Amino acid sequence: MSSQKNETAVLVLTLLIIAGGLAGGFWWLTKNSSTSVELSDPQPRSTSTPNTSDITSDPESSGSSFSGVSGIPKGLFSYGGSTSWAAIRQAIDPQIRAAYPEFQLRFVEPTNASPGTSIGIRMLIEGRLTFAQSSRPLQDREVSRAQQRGFNLKEIPVAIDGLAIAVHPSLNIPGLTLAQLKAIYTGKANNWKQLGGPNLPIQPYSRPMSEGGTVELFIQDVLAGQALAANVELVGTTTQALQKLASNRGGIYYASAPEIVPQCRIRPLPLGRQPGQFTPPYQEPLATANNCPQRRNQLNTDAFQTGQYPLTRNLYVVVKQDDDLAQQAGEAYAKLLLTQQGQSAIANAGFVRMR
Repeated sequence: MSSQKNETAVLVLTLLIIAGGLAGGFWWLTKNSSTSVELSDPQPRSTSTPNTSDITSDPESSGSSFSGVSGIPKGLFSYGGSTSWAAIRQAIDPQIRAAYPEFQLRFVEPTNASPGTSIGIRMLIEGRLTFAQSSRPLQDREVSRAQQRGFNLKEIPVAIDGLAIAVHPSLNIPGLTLAQLKAIYTGKANNWKQLGGPNLPIQPYSRPMSEGGTVELFIQDVLAGQALAANVELVGTTTQALQKLASNRGGIYYASAPEIVPQCRIRPLPLGRQPGQFTPPYQEPLATANNCPQRRNQLNTDAFQTGQYPLTRNLYVVVKQDDDLAQQAGEAYAKLLLTQQGQSAIANAGFVRMR
């Protein structure tokens, strides 16, 4: 009898040990399964202001549409700057307004000056703009002026542009080198015959130095810092210059490529770094005045992207780095422009996408 009780006790103890082991195993599996699920969950999205590394100039990594961009602030934000941006503003601002009606953008013109890159950056530094649109890189003096006010400036490239040279459509010349272009605007060449063209006086036109990043970039990159010659006739706008050019067979003018290439009454001129090696700013064949406006010239986007065309530049959104709502707004605007939707709008405005 005693033997049977002992056997029963051993059996009960064995069953308890097995049950305990199964329960422990079940608890261990449940715990580890729960931990695995937690690790695979997405991390919470940061709502802090993005830093420089958060902004990319690669539209493929910036999303496909405006709806995929995070961190868009609410409020009314003022911006201004380059006149070369006018077509982009017209193309993209309505799309931004439709996607984010509470992200309100207002273009502000200077009170006693014409709009332009330099005045836009100055207004940004002085606190009159939230962000600025620039057609050239920041200058050292602008960076220093901002630092004196206690903040840094950041430039975010969002599009590719180029400077195009316009002449009268009847001018018989295949193209110009950058050296020849410099000679014209510094006064060393004053007749087209000196450059392989007809015996015809050259009349160069330019906007004033004070009015735009385009002029500043031209003087820096083409004229190597030399001043415009005394015979250069200053005009207030590109429209005025093209009107003069259309009636002057010896005239020449430079401006942003989207302002020049599609025009019907002038001829965009191929440029080169070496004699005889010219690249047109337009897609060949050249559309003649007889075919325009039914067929307008289009930008030579491949040559702009590869740098084969010798006068290209980036367009920038210039942002204060002061960790407040203004920085968030400027960086959000740049992010929107770098989406595929934004880059498509930029291309439709006549500019070239970032790679």
